[in-house]
Amino acid sequence: MAKALLPRAWVKKSFYFQARISFMRVKYLFLTWLTVLVSSWVIYVQYSAYTELCRGHECKNAICEKYRRGVIDGSACSSLCDKETLYFGRCLSSLPNNQVYTGSWGDHSGIIHCQLGEVARYDLSEEPEPRREAPAFDKPSKGTSVEKFREMVFSLLKAKLGEQVNLSGLVSHILSVTDGNRDGRVSLPEARSTWAILQMDEVLLGLLLQERGHTPRLLGFCGDLYMTERVPYGPLYGFALPWPLVSWVPNSLQRTIDQWFTPSWPRKAKISMGLLELVEDVFHGTYGNFLICDLAAMHFGYTDRHELRLTKTQVVVPEFEFRRVMRALRCEKDADCVYGADCQTSCDLSENRCREKPLQPNLAKACRTLKDYLLRGAPSGMREELERQLFACMALRGNSRQLDMEHSLILNNLKALLWRQISHTKDS
Repeated sequence: MAKALLPRAWVKKSFYFQARISFMRVKYLFLTWLTVLVSSWVIYVQYSAYTELCRGHECKNAICEKYRRGVIDGSACSSLCDKETLYFGRCLSSLPNNQVYTGSWGDHSGIIHCQLGEVARYDLSEEPEPRREAPAFDKPSKGTSVEKFREMVFSLLKAKLGEQVNLSGLVSHILSVTDGNRDGRVSLPEARSTWAILQMDEVLLGLLLQERGHTPRLLGFCGDLYMTERVPYGPLYGFALPWPLVSWVPNSLQRTIDQWFTPSWPRKAKISMGLLELVEDVFHGTYGNFLICDLAAMHFGYTDRHELRLTKTQVVVPEFEFRRVMRALRCEKDADCVYGADCQTSCDLSENRCREKPLQPNLAKACRTLKDYLLRGAPSGMREELERQLFACMALRGNSRQLDMEHSLILNNLKALLWRQISHTKDS
């Protein structure tokens, strides 16, 4: 009897084991199928997004078609359309109508920008807003003299920057840039290309700031396609997480990771000196006062020689334009009076209008950006003094009656402190 029960028990166990194996197979088969399905969907979405975002061939074709018809001309046109020595590289676009690519042009490597849509002015969002129609390149019109074009450029600059004593010199510089083939005269197609890129505030502000080496150099342009030099290192904090991970990594961990990927302290001090010099140059600068309305580390990079570059000039706005915009804003509280990421004024509750004076100057925001960057790894002999000066800098207020004096004093003290530490090193 016992012997008869053994096979029956064995059969039951065998059946149970086989059923478990079958269930596991079905489970893993389902999971494999689900993985393949999800992966295929992700690949399809990524490919669709890429083909929608990356339309450099369309941009090149549109520009070269107008160049060959004699509508536009510029320093990059022949290399792009005839010689084909200006190449599009890796796509960096994040909006379909604002094409951004790495590029190479002879011995230069750079970043190519090409607009497939109308450019929004002084828009501090991630990218300019898209447009529906391609530019007509109809200004200046046929028969316009060089002198008339000079007046057009002067009026445009005055509208953007306000009344400045040095505008005539800036106009002359722009006309020299317009002469792309260096034949000593400005042709109508060249003037049309220049007029097109001057409508893009990031190009104009880049031209203003590149004189002191704060922005990537403009290498050339054709129509509203332009190429700037490539900044090899960025962002300022040395490491940018892949976009799928950004939303999953806490800010505190992100800040820690940022600090892992930074140069040695003397090199960080030299890069920081560059940011302080940028702030100094835009505060009552050659062409007026400018505000930097987003001093996030991601908008800055640096060269092989550890010289700072502002890589997103859209965050810079002339104070003339800032005041005009704020005057028109209605408000109920201070939080309603924000321009860009961090240019804020206060609300005049008696009139429900935003005041024109920014609450914090550029220097205070720059010191906030530099605080963790500079204090980590700072030499022990000057760390306490550096921390004290940085906090004094961050406490600056835009409504101070002695702002100019305080700004100058704090800026000079900070630069002197950093310079004393690096002046004897090879990094200086």
